[in-house]
Amino acid sequence: MITVRVPAKVNVQLGVGGLRADGFHGLANVFFAVALGDEVTASPVPAGEGVTLTCSGPDAGVVPLDDSNLAARAARLLAAHHGIADPGVHLHIAKAIPVAGGMAGGSADGAAALVACDALWQLDTPMETLLELAAELGSDVPFALLGGVALGRGRGEILEPLPVEGTFHWVFAVADGGLSTPAVFRECDRLREEAGTGSGESDVPEPDAEPALLAALADGDAVALAAALTNDLQPAALSLRPALAATLRAGTEAGALGALVSGSGPTCAFLAKDADGAAAVAEALRASGTCRTAHATYGPVPGAGVLA
Repeated sequence: MITVRVPAKVNVQLGVGGLRADGFHGLANVFFAVALGDEVTASPVPAGEGVTLTCSGPDAGVVPLDDSNLAARAARLLAAHHGIADPGVHLHIAKAIPVAGGMAGGSADGAAALVACDALWQLDTPMETLLELAAELGSDVPFALLGGVALGRGRGEILEPLPVEGTFHWVFAVADGGLSTPAVFRECDRLREEAGTGSGESDVPEPDAEPALLAALADGDAVALAAALTNDLQPAALSLRPALAATLRAGTEAGALGALVSGSGPTCAFLAKDADGAAAVAEALRASGTCRTAHATYGPVPGAGVLA
C-alpha cells in the first residue's frame, strides 16, 4: 500500500479576467498550500477489477465513488499514459478537505492518486510529465502536486513558484453544503453584466498578481498579506450564499487580520497573527453559529507526497 498526503489550497489572490471564447476565464491565481489535507491510499487488487474507490471522513457521504471522481480518473490517465491495459488498484480517500468548499479537495485527491499510483506501479514518472497529466485532469490539480505558494496563469494550470518567508496561520470556516464552481463563475459574469461593465474578454482587463501581495509573502508579513487578500469571485459567492457575510464578519470580529471567501466558496478563510490567534478565531467561529465547523492550520506546506 502507498499512502500520499496532499494539501488543501487557499487563493490569497484570485483575479478573474473576462469570459473567453473557449468558455474559460483568464486567471491570476495565487495559490497557497495549507496543512489541512487529505490522504489517498493506493492498494493493488486482482486483475480485472479495474479502479475501485472508498472514502471516509466528515464529508464522505457526498464524495462520488464513480468515474467522475478525479482520483479514479487520475489512476486511469496515468495507466493509459504508460500503456497499462488493466490498472488494478483500489483507492481509499481519507477526507479532511471540505467537499465543494473552494479549497480544491477533489483536485487534491486527483494529484494524490497520480503520486500514489506512480509509486505503487513503480513507474518513476518525471514530475514534468505528472504536471502535464494533472493539467489534463483540471486547472487546480497541478498546484496540488507542487504545493508551497505559486502564481497560476491561464486557467490556473500554468504555475510559477513564488518566494515566501516563514509560516502563516489560517482558519477555515466550513459551511453547510457546497457551491458549484461553474455556477459561481456564471454568477460573476452575470453580476458584471448587471453592473454594466461587461463580462467578456474585451471588457475585463487581464488580471495580474498584485505587487503588494507578492511582497508580503516574500517578507513573511501577515499584516500586509491580510491587507492584500482579494478574490474576484467573492461577490458572486456572497450573491449565491448571502449567509457567508455573517461568517466573514464573525471571524473578523474575533480578531482575524483578514478574511475572504476561499476560491469559489463557500469555505471562508481567515488569516491570523499567530497560532494562538488562529486557535482563538477558530473557537469563536465554532461558537458563532455561522458555520458548520472551523479548522486552524498553517502553511505553506509541500505538495502531494508519499508518507514514510
